[in-house]
Amino acid sequence: MKPPQIIPCGEKHLEAIRAIFNEVIRHSTALYEYQPRTPDMMRLWFAAKQQGQYPVLGLEDEAGTLLGFAACGPFRHFPAYKYTVEHSVYVDARFRGRGVGRQLLLALIEAAQARDYHVMIGAIDAANHASIALHRRLGFTRCASIKQAGFKFGRWLDLEFHQLILPTPAQPKEE
Repeated sequence: MKPPQIIPCGEKHLEAIRAIFNEVIRHSTALYEYQPRTPDMMRLWFAAKQQGQYPVLGLEDEAGTLLGFAACGPFRHFPAYKYTVEHSVYVDARFRGRGVGRQLLLALIEAAQARDYHVMIGAIDAANHASIALHRRLGFTRCASIKQAGFKFGRWLDLEFHQLILPTPAQPKEE
């Protein structure tokens, strides 16, 4: 049996990605959203990633099941932030606690360096101890906290930002 492999996600993965997103939206504070995502929303999300040339990576088993995915996108839309990306990692509930998130985040770090990004930022709910621990193990440091940034499930949510500074690019430019 072949071990799961990191793959670039394509349109064929959108339904599996949507299912993962929607489970997280319905049952956790990992996403500060209320409504499940529709197929149209997913197509727009994926088109934006492709247009910006942002990586969307998955971990797929031998049978083609998507165990989880990770993606980058713009941190802010001002030109001087072009070397900074916000990232996310989501794991199918059936496969959590098995190292899937670690494999995905390591692959995403490698992809970010290959694209000459300098800073990766994860916005993590302060109560998501597993995600915070994963980020810390991979060298991310907490750089900011916003108290009561969101409201979901009848309570205020605190948001933490964790960053990893990469050695890239070799020669940044202001253009």
